[in-house]
Amino acid sequence: MVEWDTETIWSITEAGEQTMELWDIYDKNKVRTGRTMERNHFNLADDEYHLTVLGVLKRPDGRFLITKRVMTKKWAPGWWEVSGGGVQAGEESEDAVKREILEETGIDVSTAEGGYAFSYRRDNPGEGDNYFVDIYCYEMDIKEEDVHLQEEETAGYMFATAEEIAEFAKQGIFLHYDSIKQVFE
Repeated sequence: MVEWDTETIWSITEAGEQTMELWDIYDKNKVRTGRTMERNHFNLADDEYHLTVLGVLKRPDGRFLITKRVMTKKWAPGWWEVSGGGVQAGEESEDAVKREILEETGIDVSTAEGGYAFSYRRDNPGEGDNYFVDIYCYEMDIKEEDVHLQEEETAGYMFATAEEIAEFAKQGIFLHYDSIKQVFE
């Protein structure tokens, strides 16, 4: 079970203890430093990074599962996106993307074809928010009844063509498009 507040993510362990979600801090070579940061508390030095993942789900018919962000999101409410989020401390990138996809869409990609596609790094000097993003692409035959959205995060979904996704990007309402568009080709 997860409880949300405006700044920090708190998790409740099976023993009923409250713990703060932590992310590993990485160096510029994407190597863990052994230190952690609180989720969404962006106070990294210019040579420190956190790790995020994005998971693209593609059907055999060439359509991609995309979701619409709820309007209560602090950043980019109502925009379209693919599943993803922060990698928790001690978690491997691929485990994180599988967890994020399952949490957000109800789709288990553990037996899907595909996997890691590529990574990119974003430097934001002086802002405390430098990060790496690992992008994964999985292909599987997903049907409407397979999708079970996490209502706190998503306000809808669609199976979109690459052209429809590009059009959302032209409208400025598709997250990360310029950084990940090659995965839709």
